[in-house]
Amino acid sequence: MSAVTLTPDGLGQKTGSKTAWWKQRIELPSEALILLCSAFFALFNNSAFWHGAISNPMQQWRLALSLFLIVTAVHAFLLGWVVNRWTAKPLLTALLLVTAVASHYMNAYGVYLDADMLRNVLHTDSKESGELLTWWLLVPLALTAFPVALLWRVQLRRRKWPRALAIRSAFLLGALLAGAAGALMSSQGVSSLIRNHREVRYLVTPANYLVSLVNVMQASPPGPKRALLPVGLDARQDPRPAGSKPRLLVLVVGETARAQNWGLNGYARQTTPELSRIEGLLNFSDVTSCGSSTEVSLPCMFSPYGRRDYDERKIRSHQSLLHVLDHAGIGTLWRDNQSGCKGVCDGLTLQRLQDSNEPGLCNGKRCLDGILLKGLEAQLSPSKGDRVVVLHQLGNHGPSYFERYPLEYKRFTPTCENPELGQCARQEIVNAYDNALLYTDHFLAETIAMLKSRTDYDTALIYVSDHGESLGEKGLFLHGVPYSIAPAEQIKVPMVMWLSPGLVQDARLDTTCLKRETMGPASHDNLFPSVLGLMQVSTREYQPAYDLFAKCRNRQ
Repeated sequence: MSAVTLTPDGLGQKTGSKTAWWKQRIELPSEALILLCSAFFALFNNSAFWHGAISNPMQQWRLALSLFLIVTAVHAFLLGWVVNRWTAKPLLTALLLVTAVASHYMNAYGVYLDADMLRNVLHTDSKESGELLTWWLLVPLALTAFPVALLWRVQLRRRKWPRALAIRSAFLLGALLAGAAGALMSSQGVSSLIRNHREVRYLVTPANYLVSLVNVMQASPPGPKRALLPVGLDARQDPRPAGSKPRLLVLVVGETARAQNWGLNGYARQTTPELSRIEGLLNFSDVTSCGSSTEVSLPCMFSPYGRRDYDERKIRSHQSLLHVLDHAGIGTLWRDNQSGCKGVCDGLTLQRLQDSNEPGLCNGKRCLDGILLKGLEAQLSPSKGDRVVVLHQLGNHGPSYFERYPLEYKRFTPTCENPELGQCARQEIVNAYDNALLYTDHFLAETIAMLKSRTDYDTALIYVSDHGESLGEKGLFLHGVPYSIAPAEQIKVPMVMWLSPGLVQDARLDTTCLKRETMGPASHDNLFPSVLGLMQVSTREYQPAYDLFAKCRNRQ
């Protein structure tokens, strides 16, 4: 009979016999496991980083080696604080899987995982996330199965806590020294990279999303949501002549429409045929957004602070334009066909329509933007005074552009009908995107027609998109690139206005002057004061220098 010995994991093993591979254990100290995982992340989960940091590997081998040491050391240092004998396997398994997913989306769409992008991810609803969960996601997960399986074959070496503490302290110090050595190895190249391409740090995975997650949690700590700090409590409407009609402003917040594909801006294709036929329409051809994502742009464009004085915490903690209008006695209504108002309408009337089941407009997953007009007129009574209605579009929200319009607007073909955009030809993506713009053109024309038919209000419409979209230029798709390096495709947006003759007369506006104003640059920063000026609201928050109507208002 063969002798049996007790292995360190407690399994019986016959002396002299060969142990089956699935029963074998790899004994390692936890620091060695951390170092192996850190090197794995650097080598196999950072292709986007290496592509962004190293343009010529043969000539930049010294910089590449330096960055490898730095990236590995950074991850080893971070993991060294949280990985121990009890947390190692579940924590590292989660990191391996999440990092594989993160790397997939970074490579597929060219996204940067900074705090703004992570906030987008955390606030994404099930419908948006469902469109991004494609079968291609199984590829990186399947490739990660092998290292995960190896991880669970590891048996971590036991140590008494004084020795374990000393070794871990030495390991953390060693990680810092290794990172410093890496920086010194190619100090000129590293400093140049940091100086000229700082945003490349948001490509270092998983450090990018781990650090960003901490930043997001610090900015929005868990617990009851704090009430927004008041803005414009002194707001009052200016007196108007007796018998004046109440005013109705419809503010359409577009989604992911970019200026480059907007027909009224001179795009080679006519993607705005219906708007182009509307007399008196004002088209602003050079408009810059507050951000490159909804999470940034939406609070920013409704804030008195805007991009010129950008302070994220200040913007998110204070009331918006709609609250100022409410303080002035102007009724507000937010109708949403997307992911909410991002705090802009907190405490005010909000109607969520994205879960409607209206035949012809909704398919059980999403609703077309026509749902925003369904039943709207019945809610507008002039006896309640001036009103401002916000219609928040689904618009051109990607990646499933082909689902944003009805069949009759499928005019540019062939179209990409796969949310995994990398599997489509670029022209197919552009075709689907332009078809979605055609439907927005129709939606806006239909809204203006509704406003024209109202004889009980003086009416107006303002349309502006929250941000733009990349359609494959420079390898980028979708949006959300850090603002400082965001391409024009993501921050140049369309904006149009239509004012009824009655409102033009009552507000004493010079239409010739307004047309001249459309030729100059504008931005989301103009929205807050322009709406206050149009609705004749006086408040200390009003800044006439940014009011697009101020120069064209006859004060006599």
